[in-house]
Amino acid sequence: MGKNDRFVSKHPEGWAVRAPGADRASSLHQTQREAEQRAKETVRNLGGGEVRVQGRDGKWRDSDTVAPGNDPNPPRDKKH
Repeated sequence: MGKNDRFVSKHPEGWAVRAPGADRASSLHQTQREAEQRAKETVRNLGGGEVRVQGRDGKWRDSDTVAPGNDPNPPRDKKH
């Protein structure tokens, strides 16, 4: 896991967004959807990475690769 990656997992107060190896959640949300959106926004702002989502049963349910959001030199389409 990279330093920009984030996990979404169940928390006693709702759903948590965590960095790999972190003891505390970086943010808490009422719904899984809100937590996933926040995790993707954070990863995009940090330069891209992975967002992994756990289901209520604790098994990994989904994994998404997020592209950088603030790339000062985005790749150019050379085909057109």
